[in-house]
Amino acid sequence: MQSLMDSAEMQAKVMAASLEQAKAAQTYWVGMLRYFQDFMAPSAMALTSLGTQEQERLGQVPSWENFNDLLALCEFNLLVAEAGLKNGLQAVTDYHLQQVERAFTAWLNTILQRQGEDIADLMADRARLMDLLVYGYPRAIRGIEPEYGFHFDDGGYVKTAETERFILYQVLPRDKSVQVRPEGKPVLLLPPYVLGANIMAFLPDDNKSFVHCFANQGIPTYIRIVKDITATPAVQLMTGEEDCLDTRFFCEEINKRHDRPLTLGGYCQGGFTAAINLLSGELDGLVDALITCVAPMDGTRSPGLVEFLGLLPERFRDLGYAVKTLENGNEVVDGKLMSWVYKLKSMDKENPVTAFYRDLKLLERGKKISKTAAAINYWLLYDVTDLPVEITRLSFASYNTPVTKDGTLPVKLFDRELNFKRIAEKHIPWLICCAEADDLVEKEAAVAPLDWVEAEVSLFPKGHAAMATSWSLPTSECALHCCFGDNCRGPVRFQLDLEESQKAKVVEPTGTEGPKTKPSGAKGASAKPSAAKPTSKAKPKKTTKSTARKTPSRRTN
Repeated sequence: MQSLMDSAEMQAKVMAASLEQAKAAQTYWVGMLRYFQDFMAPSAMALTSLGTQEQERLGQVPSWENFNDLLALCEFNLLVAEAGLKNGLQAVTDYHLQQVERAFTAWLNTILQRQGEDIADLMADRARLMDLLVYGYPRAIRGIEPEYGFHFDDGGYVKTAETERFILYQVLPRDKSVQVRPEGKPVLLLPPYVLGANIMAFLPDDNKSFVHCFANQGIPTYIRIVKDITATPAVQLMTGEEDCLDTRFFCEEINKRHDRPLTLGGYCQGGFTAAINLLSGELDGLVDALITCVAPMDGTRSPGLVEFLGLLPERFRDLGYAVKTLENGNEVVDGKLMSWVYKLKSMDKENPVTAFYRDLKLLERGKKISKTAAAINYWLLYDVTDLPVEITRLSFASYNTPVTKDGTLPVKLFDRELNFKRIAEKHIPWLICCAEADDLVEKEAAVAPLDWVEAEVSLFPKGHAAMATSWSLPTSECALHCCFGDNCRGPVRFQLDLEESQKAKVVEPTGTEGPKTKPSGAKGASAKPSAAKPTSKAKPKKTTKSTARKTPSRRTN
């Protein structure tokens, strides 16, 4: 009798396991297809753009050359696909081999009626995990929006000035025990264009925010926010000169509020923009220090991207393939297509199969969805925006033409040559922050100015976004307001030390002001920051070595 009961129990477990396995398999393929669909979504735009561009060139290029170039493009596609397939299959193999021992043990427990996880428990767990990945994870990513990034209506920001293209906000401390020091040294931060500003205010209520790391130290902190490109023609048509003049206007407004020069900082593409704006001479007397974080100063020195572009036929290394026309007739660069190019470059890690199993492992370890994982995915999925064509040309040039031997950049502003040596001539302190595992802006591209300028370098662990997501946490081992590693200073520590060093002396001008383009009138907000609270000081890190368009109009708030 007992034997019959045991047999019936085992059959029930096997039947339950079979049902859960079928459910898990169905969910698995729904998820896998969704990952492929999300990954391949920009390809439709790419094919449309390719067709449009090639139709225009058919009569301009000999047929044999068209054939050779298209054949080379097919070969390039096959190489990319091969890398994705190879690493995708490796991810499948690695994951399921790890599951063999667990499955074997569960079978033994079921057959021998031992204590521990049996086959029914195992399959039920697999089904729950698949459901969490395919349905729960997307819900959590969408649900993180109220906590993620900037919410300028929550009382934590003060609108300070505005132009046709940008709005300037002061970032107030999230820590209610801290007050802004009105006499403190202000900082203006420029976020990247393509992936937006929100990464710089990652999870502010969880103390993970790049901009709030400055504000929570009492530093007068300002962020430049670009207006919605889809609804703002002035942004769609923006040039590098207009970007620079708007930055100068904001610097003037900040200077009026604090009566001293400011530090200009930028993250990723924002760092490159900050540097060329400063090199143009338009910010002379307004900016006396520079911070660039994971910023591509010479993209041709990025080994991974150079190798990737080297495989692409030269004919197709044209920004025109990424341009789309809006309903109003203005052209912009498709942000999703540009971000897709970076995924193709890292096909070994970003192919849909590898991404699926990476997320699966992440959820399997924690059995729950962390806010950090949800926020990072929200950033990657929903914060990608289109870019102004002329702004993109500046970055595009820096990735295709190297800086000359004398330090001259491949781009110009106001028809002036831009040279890194100008930073040294103006005696401007420069902190270059880079990430040792960054495969988007590799270290070689970030520290290129060291060939011509004495600048301080801080090398952070992890990847491209880690300074904004991991090290922005004040209690982390590489916190931005501390010194870490080989006597490296975080950007907030750098700013605090600059302020401290300037307290004991009258700040001298950074040099004779360069030529400036006269701006048209604009007014900023008259609000003044509140009183201040001093902060602690850490040991500083030693310095290591290694050039007009019509001025745009501005509006009063």
